[in-house]
Amino acid sequence: MAYINENQQLMMRLAGEISKVIKGKNEAVQLILTALLAQGHVLIEDVPGVGKTTLAMALGKATGLSFRRAQFTPDVMASDITGFTMFNREENRFEYRSGLVMTNILLADEINRTSPKTQSALLEAMEEKRVTVDGVVHQLPSPFIVIATQNSQGYVGTFPLPEAQLDRFMIKISLGYPTVEEETWILLDRIGSNPVNDVESVMTAEQLAQCIEEVQQVQLAESLCRYIAELSAATRAHGGVELGVSPRASLAIMQASRAFAYLNGRDYVVPEDIVRLMIPVFSHRIVLRQEMKMRRMDVTSVLQDAVSSVTPPVKRGF
Repeated sequence: MAYINENQQLMMRLAGEISKVIKGKNEAVQLILTALLAQGHVLIEDVPGVGKTTLAMALGKATGLSFRRAQFTPDVMASDITGFTMFNREENRFEYRSGLVMTNILLADEINRTSPKTQSALLEAMEEKRVTVDGVVHQLPSPFIVIATQNSQGYVGTFPLPEAQLDRFMIKISLGYPTVEEETWILLDRIGSNPVNDVESVMTAEQLAQCIEEVQQVQLAESLCRYIAELSAATRAHGGVELGVSPRASLAIMQASRAFAYLNGRDYVVPEDIVRLMIPVFSHRIVLRQEMKMRRMDVTSVLQDAVSSVTPPVKRGF
């Protein structure tokens, strides 16, 4: 079944709107849409000034979903994110005042510039789509995704994200520097105004919900589930790895591969989808041994070794 229908066309228009302001980064646009359809969270890591925040803001405007931006700084408190209870003297009772997390898309801008305590305020929201404040559970809107940006590790004033936090991000994206042609286009496009202001909403929450429902119908063969499990196990058994990917990572790549197949006009997943998503889904979850870092071995090499060590299933019966 090919998804050349109204919903597919909407997703193509959505990609086009985002690409208005993110020139030459089609791969990053496709990955962030994959996460949106799979209802997963996104971590965008790169050097300052390459368009991390712009990409997140363009997605928020183009989808028409509720969107909030949390600018993380050392003085941001957990209650700013999750909300807090306040006593209402007129009604003689405590009331919940919602935090920034009560939205469809939360942009956690420069998340590694705030304290680990504030970072941890997002853990429950990202995993269970709810927050607990003073013992009372508050459900988040649906869909709910966090798009977090962070500068590369080592920059002044940054706190490293703990492994438990990183594991909750489905996909990690790196934009990289633009080419000379792309940067020239950026300069010309900014002479008049900010192109983010020209991004139009092309999709309603109801239409997005239909797309997400269709993604759930994408077929994933049992042989591919085993393929995912074997790839995950290969990262844990690698001699250069101190911490391999978790079962949460296996679930993440399973969900992402179905969304990725949907975006590419298929109602079934193929092994190439899984391999294509291994770096964005697995790379931020792997911790290398110290001696491997000293030898300048990177996570990409580990993932390439994992793919080479596992025989993919035969392409039949999808």
